[in-house]
Amino acid sequence: MITRLAHACMLSSNLEATERFYCAALGMKRRFEFRRGDDVFGFYLDAGGTTFLEVFRGDPNGVEGRIRHWCFEVEDLDATRQSLIDHGFSPTEKILPLDHTWQFWCKDPDGIDVEFQQYTPDSLQLRGGIVQKGKE
Repeated sequence: MITRLAHACMLSSNLEATERFYCAALGMKRRFEFRRGDDVFGFYLDAGGTTFLEVFRGDPNGVEGRIRHWCFEVEDLDATRQSLIDHGFSPTEKILPLDHTWQFWCKDPDGIDVEFQQYTPDSLQLRGGIVQKGKE
């Protein structure tokens, strides 16, 4: 049986920009790297606990089944958002949607949508329940 997400893997068109987004702006740490001789072609980033983000050099437009988005839980949503702004990225405004969990979004350097969440005592992720949307 599955116990947790071990890692997600992505391809990056620019490893340095990807590392700046996830490490410099968001505080993730490089756990280890993949090399061919002196050429670094990928790395593992620590996403907390035993969850990792695996990054390889490549063209994400040439891969079928591209990842739609991933979401990180953060301790301080406002500080995370400000760090992204300080590092030249453009996050959306912070909102509190129907699941009662604060969130905002930002695109990483390869255009992957990254969601950031901070749970509240009423978050449905923690309490369960139903998100009831209006008629559309």
